[in-house]
Amino acid sequence: MPSPLEGGGPASRGARLKVGFSLFWRTFFLLALLLVGSTVAWLQTFRQLEYEPRAIQTAHQIASLVNLTRAALLYSDAITRMSLIKTLADQEGVRILPREPADRFAPYTSGALDERVTEELIDRLGEGTVVASQVNNQAGLWIGFTIETDNYWLLLDPTRFSRVGGRTWLVWLITAMALSLAGAALITRFINRPLSQLSRAAREVRDGEYEAHRLDERARTNEIRAVNIGFNRMADQLAKIEQDRAVMLAGISHDLRTPLARLRLETEMSVEDEDARAHMAADIAQLDSIIDKFLDYARPDHVDFKPVMLRDVIDACTYAVQDHEDVKIKVDVAPDLAVMADEVELTRVVSNLVENARRYGKSPATGVADINIQAQAHNDAVLIKVRDHGAGVAPALLSQLTKPFFRGDAARTSAAGAGLGLSIVAKNIDRMGGTFALTSTPGRGLAAHIRMPRAAAGVKPKPPAPKQAA
Repeated sequence: MPSPLEGGGPASRGARLKVGFSLFWRTFFLLALLLVGSTVAWLQTFRQLEYEPRAIQTAHQIASLVNLTRAALLYSDAITRMSLIKTLADQEGVRILPREPADRFAPYTSGALDERVTEELIDRLGEGTVVASQVNNQAGLWIGFTIETDNYWLLLDPTRFSRVGGRTWLVWLITAMALSLAGAALITRFINRPLSQLSRAAREVRDGEYEAHRLDERARTNEIRAVNIGFNRMADQLAKIEQDRAVMLAGISHDLRTPLARLRLETEMSVEDEDARAHMAADIAQLDSIIDKFLDYARPDHVDFKPVMLRDVIDACTYAVQDHEDVKIKVDVAPDLAVMADEVELTRVVSNLVENARRYGKSPATGVADINIQAQAHNDAVLIKVRDHGAGVAPALLSQLTKPFFRGDAARTSAAGAGLGLSIVAKNIDRMGGTFALTSTPGRGLAAHIRMPRAAAGVKPKPPAPKQAA
């Protein structure tokens, strides 16, 4: 059976698939799309609205310059006319040239705005006006006009009347989009911050940290304030319920220990039949083990993480049962493999899994529980598998086996128990930052899979504890 925890397990794979699709990014992209679309539409509208006034203004300026030049030339003598032409060329950059019939010119129609300017100039200066972008291979803004019977060219610098270029529009567009995206990010963060805090608090409550993150009960928004108050009250009630449950289990377990001790003493002293005495002692021992399970389940959620040599823990947990005739244990764990865990909690985990396999994993053919314990490093984690070869359970029941007090079908409940073993395992593994999963093949056994953080290299194994005689 392959481990379902390879590659990080189902939870982490699901988390990776959801990266980039959080509510923040969805809201941000929708706002960004709206703002960018609005900005582009606004710029396009502005360009269209700006197009007609700019064309008319440009045509008015050129027509005024042509009319002033025409009037100055018309009412000046020959000497003054030459001086005027020279002054216009030197000071205003306007050249007056005679227009010859053989002149070759290109119409001033390089764009929609140029065509609109040409139409407006012809309308203002009259028929016969020529507007060219090139005359005799010389580029510029050429205006052909007539003074009495003489034809002239008026050469202007076209940059004096150029429209707003594409680079300017692009700069405006980039600036507007950058401001829009920054505003969208701020708005989205402001809107999603309470939801993010609620999600984080819910995650901590799910992990049992009831007091780690309290939501703000003085938020300005009425709905958010009501949700925060309700959530905090719910967390308080859950914390109280959890505390009462742990206290109740611990109290009941503690109170049962005294009468059990008296029963054990009275059994040893008062029951003469050896067979009856042995059965009564076994029942009392079973009750005592159930009480231990209650105490383990009610134990506070405090763990002390440190590098732990996995093989040492497994050897300590299997030492007490390895010589039993109804158990065969095979361990395949490297002696230098270390995990980051609480040694006491990890010992409880392995002990519960071994005991669960010993009780419920006996092969129907031989009546012997064949238990395989394997572990291997996988990137920055260690994958552990404890498998038996018993009857197994139906796949539909796997998700129920880790619930407190749940007991599976008759094939795995031949021995008495409280139904807390796998619940304690799942709870302890979760407290230590690991992942726990079960797989089963009916008729071929049940396998428990654990994924634990791997300890850094260089941790020296502890010397094995001296073994005591059974």
